[in-house]
Amino acid sequence: MADSLHDRFLAAASRFPGRPAVSDPASGQRLTCAELEARSAGLAAALAAHGTRPGDRIGLCAPKSIESVAAILAILRTGAAYVPVDAASPVARSGFVFRDCQVRWVVAAAGHPLAAEPGFDAVADLGHGLCLLRGPDGPGPLTPELAYVLYTSGSTGVPKGVMLSHANALSFVDWCAREFAPVEHDRFSSHAPFHFDLSILDLYVPLTHGAEVVLLNETLGKNPSLLVRTLGEQRLTCWYSTPSILRLMLETGGLADGGFPDLRLVLFAGEVFPIGALNALRRALPGPAYYNLYGPTETNVCTFYRLPDAIEDARTTPYPIGGCCDNDEARVVRPDGSDADLDEEGELVIRGGTVMPGYWNLPARTAEAFLDRPDGRWYRTGDLVRRQPDDPACFTYTGRRDRMVKRRGYRVELGEIEAAFHRLDGLREAAAVAPPDAEAGVRICLFYSWHPEAGPPPSSLKLRQHAARHLPASMIPDRFYRLDALPMTSTDKIDYQSLLTIARTP
Repeated sequence: MADSLHDRFLAAASRFPGRPAVSDPASGQRLTCAELEARSAGLAAALAAHGTRPGDRIGLCAPKSIESVAAILAILRTGAAYVPVDAASPVARSGFVFRDCQVRWVVAAAGHPLAAEPGFDAVADLGHGLCLLRGPDGPGPLTPELAYVLYTSGSTGVPKGVMLSHANALSFVDWCAREFAPVEHDRFSSHAPFHFDLSILDLYVPLTHGAEVVLLNETLGKNPSLLVRTLGEQRLTCWYSTPSILRLMLETGGLADGGFPDLRLVLFAGEVFPIGALNALRRALPGPAYYNLYGPTETNVCTFYRLPDAIEDARTTPYPIGGCCDNDEARVVRPDGSDADLDEEGELVIRGGTVMPGYWNLPARTAEAFLDRPDGRWYRTGDLVRRQPDDPACFTYTGRRDRMVKRRGYRVELGEIEAAFHRLDGLREAAAVAPPDAEAGVRICLFYSWHPEAGPPPSSLKLRQHAARHLPASMIPDRFYRLDALPMTSTDKIDYQSLLTIARTP
């Protein structure tokens, strides 16, 4: 392979052998670039000794740690692709992923219950708390171009594997280098789990530039106070997470109490950042540059928006998702695939270096995911956008194509309802779901959490009045549910499936 993620790491380790490469504040461990290279080389040799071939897929089922970082690099070193899962997820789901992706081996945490599942028998102790499990059905076809396969929730309820090549990953990493100018003295947070696409920036931007990856493990990553303390104690220079985590760090973790002079970049992605909470964060931490990064797993990041240095206190709507990264192209299209007018809402479609080749072993789903036009093949993000009137190359997110429902014959976009409630002072989070309803087609349910310092939460009447000021009558929610906090998935996104279950309960 002419150029790969591992080649880039080896080049950086050769230039900066004594620089810290990865640290784990929870355990106090730290490895230099040379030490991490040596540890990954030993694991790669063990994998090769058991017959790993370039183009194999190797599962990863272990908590975030220095050892799991070394395992990822070892898998890449052999020419295989890694397939990570949440080590805390149900064994049945992990087993499905590994069977579906036809992995040859699974690198797992020693003692993980997956080893007790039929077909996943242990074959070797890899040391450092890791073991090697046999793939359940024998190795599948070789795919030497792949770097990793990330499984995401499917609309049918069955996870689907997003295939990403080394070229895809490096296209993104190289854009990050041009935009964020990483240097060997930087210290990057690694908040995202390795099965979440935010981890690609967390890992490979620092590892390919001689900078340090500071691991925030699963326990630390859910504790806002510990995250804030770690941000200061570890003197992080670059932070990347979902808006939900940053909001918790600000509201309950004490983020506003510290100066954090080393922090130069705050990056967020994965969901809309309510404007009130974002501006509160920027008032608390005025020093860093703030970036809104947008893109589904299938493209990693494909558009970005650097927030203006001056806070717009009068602004009531979220900031745009910005314009295309210089390695991708974007269009806005109508449902029939034709170009939308400059002032017309449409679906954002993307092509370029970061865009996946397709879903693992799902040719029909892959075909559905792309739009073939005379000017090429474009990935359909499913996200609806409008161009900024003063900058047609800059996009504003307006909702999801696949969250459109019909209620009493009217088309209702659930994301638009959420956006309307994000304007309500005191509201922390909002999520709309639409369980079936015999009379109306669907019943609109809004779940929300309330900032405790904002006074008593509003009554249902007040919420309806707010909705009436911002939404047509067909979009006013039928029911409101206040929770202390909205449930989150393992990748720190709102868990809509859990909310649907609550909404369906009589």
